[in-house]
Amino acid sequence: MRLEGARMDLIKKLWTARKLILVVMIPLSLLPLPLIHPCSESSCAYVLIVTAVYWVSEAVPLGAAALVPAFLYPLFGVLKSSEVASEYFKDTTLLLMGVICLAASIEKWNLHKRIALRMVMIAGAKPGMLVLGFMCCTVFLSMWLSNTSTTAMVMPIAEAVLQQLICTGIADSQEDSQDLTQDEESDKEENLESSKNHLELLDCKNEKNEVCMMNEELNGLSLKPGFGPNFSRESNGYLPEAPISIPVPKKPKIRRDSLYPTKRDHMICKCLTLSITYAATIGGLITITGTSTNLIFAEQFNNRYPEAKVINFGTWFIFSLPIALIMLILTWIWLHFLFLGCNFRETCSLSKKRKTRREILSEKRIHEEYQKLGPISYPEVVTGIFFILMTVLWFTREPGFVPGWTSLFEKKGYRTDATVSVLLGFLLFLIPARKPWPSAFSSQSKDDEDEDEEQDPLAPMITWKDFQRLMPWEIVILVGGGYALAAGCKVSGLSMWIGRQLEPMSGLPPWAVTLLACLLVSAVTEFASNPATLTVFLPILSALSETLQMNPLHTLIPATMCVSFGVMLPVGNPPNAIVFSYGHVQISDMVKAGFGVNLIGVFVVMLAILTWGEPLFHLSQFPTWAAMRNVTGSL
Repeated sequence: MRLEGARMDLIKKLWTARKLILVVMIPLSLLPLPLIHPCSESSCAYVLIVTAVYWVSEAVPLGAAALVPAFLYPLFGVLKSSEVASEYFKDTTLLLMGVICLAASIEKWNLHKRIALRMVMIAGAKPGMLVLGFMCCTVFLSMWLSNTSTTAMVMPIAEAVLQQLICTGIADSQEDSQDLTQDEESDKEENLESSKNHLELLDCKNEKNEVCMMNEELNGLSLKPGFGPNFSRESNGYLPEAPISIPVPKKPKIRRDSLYPTKRDHMICKCLTLSITYAATIGGLITITGTSTNLIFAEQFNNRYPEAKVINFGTWFIFSLPIALIMLILTWIWLHFLFLGCNFRETCSLSKKRKTRREILSEKRIHEEYQKLGPISYPEVVTGIFFILMTVLWFTREPGFVPGWTSLFEKKGYRTDATVSVLLGFLLFLIPARKPWPSAFSSQSKDDEDEDEEQDPLAPMITWKDFQRLMPWEIVILVGGGYALAAGCKVSGLSMWIGRQLEPMSGLPPWAVTLLACLLVSAVTEFASNPATLTVFLPILSALSETLQMNPLHTLIPATMCVSFGVMLPVGNPPNAIVFSYGHVQISDMVKAGFGVNLIGVFVVMLAILTWGEPLFHLSQFPTWAAMRNVTGSL
């Protein structure tokens, strides 16, 4: 017994220290690789494998694991320390910083809440339309904010609506139960009265029969034994007299063992909460800044193929917007079928005559939340103007079919999307949050303003604290670690070696290679973080495309999109964890719904890359910018 107890204690201690053991053992176990084969390829492979294992296992934080190339590359002589350091801060970092400035202003002045509530008010409180309304506003917000921030912003609004539905359902159930008890009491009283009347009737009949028997006996007639007072009725074909009870239909009972009034209420909660995390994922696909994986792809692609001027905000938006719209409709249909059934007419009708009491009260609650925001304020107007201005400048920088505003400058190639975002983000630190005329000082007040800002009439739209609160520095370092790994693979020649190992796949058609890449990436990302998965796979897929003489965008763009489809488990991405924490769904629900969304995503991405993606990016031919890189071997 003591040995078993000591063994169990040892196992518990080892399990507690499993991450520390993994951090120590992985580098030591792989150390023979660069020692036995002392070359730059093996040294780079060692750093790549160690970093990838740290990312996938999350034995250390993602940002800390991204710093591994910063000290291992110089130690093994792959890259100089100054060269590695320059990879950790790129153009996309500036782009992200400018977008975070705008996101901080949107969140600070509750513009996101106004947009979300307004769109839900338009959709109505019918379950199907309510889910679609929340999905549309979540997709729109996730285009410009991070998926995690969008989910964290929209979920409290959705939870308030759901709680209103639940409370109204409980009240309705209590009223139904009171009506049921009243009906039961009235039924009992009626039964008692009918039984009393029946007994009185029988007594009267017995008295009549006794009188008849006495008269018959007096007349000299005697009844045969065995004949009762009801013999005459029975002999005439009538049934024996008995009280007849008519069954009363019962109303559905309240679910005493659940927090939800009915099973349908629970299904509505599941459908709405899961729709928000899926909509945040779909919205993040639309813009380059929508999610960190898009930024990783854009920077690594432009760094690897500097001659390819095909990926910018406009081309990505044109390609991904139809994907998002198709996925939005199909995902809504799938969730409706899974949780609400196929009766779309009942749950999606906009007719006021078909609204129930609960739906009317839910709409009232949404209107009350919107009324709390008050009239649109001056900071909201300024934020909205900056939001529209940033989008327009991004689209018109280099639209492709007409000259953009960059053609007004003599030197070409100096201005990027990051230039626009940083400029407008910087202006948000300067523009006052109050109207420039004195009449606004006394009329306008915000409950969420700080005391210093209330005293200072020139307080800016956002402060550095607002920016710092939303800036994802871990993602910045993670992206930098990916750039450092890509630079090491380029200098050491590891990408060339990987490409030669993938030559047996040259017999497959391009669509089959892309489909395999999508399925592999979407499977791995269920258990590993999205940025880490994409950072590991991008160099491999680039080398594979160059080896097979196919356009690298044919595999890189679908893989970048499919890496966001880690929606089957709470650990797949942060929005899943946020939704799961509210307690409406179980892991089995996420697996069933997420599996369908995963298949929908892969199908739509493959449809896009084989249809409108080919003329947009010229995917049917091997481009010169990839051929030049493949021939020279400048990896």
